[in-house]
Amino acid sequence: MNVSSTETTNSVSHFILMGFPSSPEMQLLYFALFSVVYTLTLMGNAAIVCAVQWDRRLHIPMYIFLGNFSLLEICYVTTTVPNMLANFLSTSKSISFVSCFIQFYFFFSFGCDEGFFLCIMAFDRYLAICHPLYYPRIMTKQLYTGLVIFGWSCGFILFLTPVVLISQLPYCGPNTINHFMCDPVPLMLLSCSEDTTTQFIYSTFNAVFMIGTFLFILCSYALVIVAVLRMPSAASKHKAFSTCASHLAVVTLFYGSIMVMYVSPGSGHPVQVQKIVTLFYSVITPFCNPLIYSLRNKEMKTALRKVFGMEIPVHKI
Repeated sequence: MNVSSTETTNSVSHFILMGFPSSPEMQLLYFALFSVVYTLTLMGNAAIVCAVQWDRRLHIPMYIFLGNFSLLEICYVTTTVPNMLANFLSTSKSISFVSCFIQFYFFFSFGCDEGFFLCIMAFDRYLAICHPLYYPRIMTKQLYTGLVIFGWSCGFILFLTPVVLISQLPYCGPNTINHFMCDPVPLMLLSCSEDTTTQFIYSTFNAVFMIGTFLFILCSYALVIVAVLRMPSAASKHKAFSTCASHLAVVTLFYGSIMVMYVSPGSGHPVQVQKIVTLFYSVITPFCNPLIYSLRNKEMKTALRKVFGMEIPVHKI
């Protein structure tokens, strides 16, 4: 048991992240596999950010939100994967107490920001499809700039409370986390005392945030679908549905997995299931998002061809 030499109430100085226990050969295979996935994730999302930045035709709210969402995905995946890759090559697999909670804070703050950006993107599509005549007057530069700032900042403000509460729990050993990241559920289970108040606040926070944002997105798209079905032209219906299909696919991937894990941390999911579900929304979803958005969007595909073909316009933005 690895604990600090000073026997205090909160004596754990670092945690051991078990990750995916296996033979050294399998650890190297995992390292190679996730290195490739991480590199492709960075490249795919960075390509979308560059496409939105360099192509004037994409300087509209829908693509500005998408560019920020892709940049957010880069930050989100970087909070966990580099440390996971280092642990595949490490024998100690340790992370300091402070670093553990810093990872916890940034991972879940960026995760909250993703939820807010998905709401913002749903709101944008609602305005564009349900109120097309008023859209340019409503979605002004001031409004979409404010929404971008709101999307980036809210997660960092809201997640301060859960992180501070969980970090103040007494940790006196053991210090081994059967996970590849500092997840709050196993962290709370390692505490010397069972603080039901902290667990309740954390569960309530997650439930309100996830259910609230999910319902907002569902309501937005319910109104969009009703508006699309009323369109007289089949071509207009197809165009409207195609712009929403990729967003709905990302919403399904993101919310489908996190709701299983974090609405009720006391539900006792098996450890392997926890790892797989966490891996899905923290690594696989950011990897898939660039493919989902680029394959179903003609303007984005054209812009990405310019990026990879180095046909970059030299105008100033």
